[in-house]
Amino acid sequence: MSQQLMKRVFLYVVGLFMLSFGVSLSIYANFGVSPVSSLAYGLSLITGVSVGATTIFTHIIYIIIQMIILKRFDMKYALTQLIIAFLFGFFVNATITISTLLLPVAGTLILQWVYLALSLLMVACGLFIYTNAQYTLMPYDELTQVISTTYKMPFGKAKIIGDVSNVIIAIILCLTFLKTMGSIGIGTI
Repeated sequence: MSQQLMKRVFLYVVGLFMLSFGVSLSIYANFGVSPVSSLAYGLSLITGVSVGATTIFTHIIYIIIQMIILKRFDMKYALTQLIIAFLFGFFVNATITISTLLLPVAGTLILQWVYLALSLLMVACGLFIYTNAQYTLMPYDELTQVISTTYKMPFGKAKIIGDVSNVIIAIILCLTFLKTMGSIGIGTI
């Protein structure tokens, strides 16, 4: 592996870790999670399965949807995204554990807002680092790119469609099984 590729992979992994820590902080803030994580977190609340595991599950669904849209199966492409899904799911579980062990419970509104602000900062930094590593996109972002390219629409429009779809599915599932909005809140906006 070349020095340049090793540097890109390292930055990518650091970006994924920061992104997962941002997700964990948004969960800890208890104001709702980002649209990207809303379905995985909603499934976790419904099933009691870890957020990391449900994140892996939803990412596998995103990979399958990509293959359906593209009408092809590329083993290397799918395997790379699957590895990324497992790594990100592991990081989400790890950072939730770290948050639980090291951070005080968000028992006040001020602390909830602090965690939400830190979450947004960590997600922004994680996305910046992970995308600038110019390595494979995570399954959800790759699905957005596939939709954008296949249906010839701006990436931003495809992203909005994906985010709104995720949130609507999460709301329906949470209202059906939990009788609450579950993973959706002000932090989702």
